[in-house]
Amino acid sequence: MKQNRVFYAVSFLALVLFTLLEVLDPQLIRDHVESKSYDLRLHLRDRLLPQPLVKEIAIVAIDEASVAAIGRWPWSRHEQARLLRKVSEGKPKAVGVDIMLSERENPGADADFGRAVKEAGNVVLATLFMEKEKGQPARQKAAPDFLWDSAFMEVKSVPGIAWKQLAVHTDQVNPPVDEIGRSGVLGSVTTHPDMDGVLRREALSVNYGDDCYPSMPLQVARIALGIPMKEMILQGGSGVQLGSRFIPTDLNGRAIINYRGPEHSFPHLSAADLMQGRLAPSLLRDKIVLIGTSALATYDQKVSPLSADLTGVEKNANVVQNIILNNFIRKCPMVLDAAMMVAACLILIVFLPRLSARRGVAAGFGVILCYALLSFYLLAYREIWVNLVYPGVAMTVILTAGSISRLFMEEASARRIRAMFSSYVTERLVDEMIRNPEMARLGGEKREVTVLFSDVKGFTSYSESHEPEEVVAILNEYLGAMTEVILAWDGILDKFIGDAIVVFWGAPMLQEDHARRAVGCALAMQERLAELRRKWEAEGRAPLDSGIGINTGEAIVGNIGAEGKKMDYTVIGDHVNLGARVEGLTRRYETPILMTEYTVAKLRGEIAAGSLTGVSITGLERVIVKGKDTPVGMYSVAPLAAGERAVFTDCDPEKVVRLTEK
Repeated sequence: MKQNRVFYAVSFLALVLFTLLEVLDPQLIRDHVESKSYDLRLHLRDRLLPQPLVKEIAIVAIDEASVAAIGRWPWSRHEQARLLRKVSEGKPKAVGVDIMLSERENPGADADFGRAVKEAGNVVLATLFMEKEKGQPARQKAAPDFLWDSAFMEVKSVPGIAWKQLAVHTDQVNPPVDEIGRSGVLGSVTTHPDMDGVLRREALSVNYGDDCYPSMPLQVARIALGIPMKEMILQGGSGVQLGSRFIPTDLNGRAIINYRGPEHSFPHLSAADLMQGRLAPSLLRDKIVLIGTSALATYDQKVSPLSADLTGVEKNANVVQNIILNNFIRKCPMVLDAAMMVAACLILIVFLPRLSARRGVAAGFGVILCYALLSFYLLAYREIWVNLVYPGVAMTVILTAGSISRLFMEEASARRIRAMFSSYVTERLVDEMIRNPEMARLGGEKREVTVLFSDVKGFTSYSESHEPEEVVAILNEYLGAMTEVILAWDGILDKFIGDAIVVFWGAPMLQEDHARRAVGCALAMQERLAELRRKWEAEGRAPLDSGIGINTGEAIVGNIGAEGKKMDYTVIGDHVNLGARVEGLTRRYETPILMTEYTVAKLRGEIAAGSLTGVSITGLERVIVKGKDTPVGMYSVAPLAAGERAVFTDCDPEKVVRLTEK
C-alpha cells in the first residue's frame, strides 16, 4: 500500500542519515547532545550503584581550615616544603603535587622545596603545557633541559595512523622553577574540556616540540606501581603501555575518565591537621597521595559529568585510580555502534508494518527502552560508552513514521469495513471487526461457515393476487423484521433475492458457535414471523409464511464482484448451494426449519453436554439431492420452552431418498 511505501522510504532514509552521522560523529552533536545522554547515564549509575570510598588514594587538601591556620594562600615555599615533608614521613607510594611552582619566590625557599622533593624521591610536579591558539604565532621557547627527563623515553607509531597530526600539540610550557623542577618528575596538568565545558577526557600525553610528555596522573600511577620510565611507552594513536598493562586512548591520546562520583569521592585530609600534628603521617602509609588546593578561590574549578564544582586535584585522583585499575571508559567502536543501531532499526522496520498502531507503539518503545537499558548496562558494568542519541532518534523517527502509517491504514481499513458491512451486520459487530482487523480477513479464503436460506412460501401467487403497493409494503415489513432478528444474532446479511434472504455466520469474524447462532436465529425469525402474522390477520391482510434451510460446511468467502465498480462480501461453494436446496425441502417435509447433518454435527457436543436448550431436533431421512451421490441427513427444528434441555432424535441411517427435482 502507499502508506507502507512511504513508511519504508522514511525509515530507510532515517537509517542511512543516522548511520552516516554515527560514522562521521560531528563534534557539535557529540559534545552537546550525545555527551549529555552519557552524563545522564553516569548520574543514573552513581544513583543506583554508588561506589565505596577509595582507600588507596588520599587527597591532602589545602582547605579553608588550612588557610585559616597557616595563612593566606599561596603559602611560602618553606611552608609548602614542610607540608611535603610531613606527607613523606608517612611513606606513601607516590606523591603528586598539583600546585603550580613556575614562579620564583626566593632562592632559599625554592631550594628548600627542591630538597624536600628530592628527599621524598617519589614526587610528581605539575607542569602546564599550553596549546597554540588558532591564528596566533607560535610561542615556543627553549625548554629547560630537565623537562626532557620526564618525556616518554620511547614512542611508537601505529602503522596507518597519522597520530601526530591528531595529538594534543602545545607551544608553551610552564615548568617548575629550576631548583624544584630538577628535583622531581614532571607531569602535564593540561586539560581539554569538551565544547560544552565539561571535562570528560584526560590527555595522557601532550606534544611539545619533538617530544611527548605524560600527564601527572600517569606519572603518579607509574611510580606507585613501581614501573621505571623506560617501561612507559607511548603507542601513538592507540594508547600507553605501562609495564604489562595497556591503557587505550583515542587518536588524540585522550582517555575517557571513569568518574567515581561527584566531589569528595576520595578521602580528604586537611593539610593543617597534618602540619600541626592532629593527624599522624602514618595514615598515608602505602597510599597514593595528591596534594592540592580546595579552599575557596584557590583551586582551578573543573566541571565533570557528575559535578559542576570539582577540584583539579580530585579530577587527577579519578584519573590515577582509572590507570591503577585500568578501568577508563572505553568508547564502543564506531563499526559496532553503527551495526547495533542498524540492527535495532531493522527490527522496527520489519515488524512495525505487521502490528497494529497501538501494538506497534508499545513494541517500538519496548525496543528503544531495551536499547537504552543495554547502553546503561554496558556503561555501568562494562565501562563501555555506546552512543544512544543517534539510535534513539533514528528509532523514534521510524516508530513515528510507522505509527502514522498504521493509523492511516487502520483508518482506511475501518472506512472500508464500515462501508462494506454497515448494511449487513450490527454496528457492534462492525466495531469489533475494526478493532480486530486481522480477524476480519476480507480477501478470498476458505472458511467453515453456516448458511441460512429463508424464502416466503407462495410469494409468487401472493404478488399476483395483490396490488403492487401492498406487495412492496408487506415485503418490506417482513424483510425489515427479519433483518433485525438476523443482526441481533450477529449474522452476515449476504443478500436479498426478491423475497428470499441469504445469511451466513463464521466469516469474516471467526465465530466458533456459528451453527448454534444460525439455529437460534432461525427460531427467532419464526417467532417474529408469528407476531407479524397475528398483526396482519388483525389488519385483515393475508399473512405470509416462510421456510428456512440451514447447512454447515467449508465455503469460499471474500469480496466478489466487478473490481472498482461493485463488490460484495459473499459466500460461495457446494455447501452454500446445498443450503439453498435444504430450504426448498421445507415444503416436502412440511416443517418451517430444516437443517442438514453437517449442522447437527457441529451441535452434537452441546447436545451431549446439555448446554443446548430451547430446541427440538428431529431426524427425518437421508436425502440424495440432484447432482450428488452422497446422502445427507435432514433434521427438522422446532422450539421448546426457554431453558428446556434440547431434545434430539437421529435419522434412520437406512432410510435414504433420492430426489430428482432441484
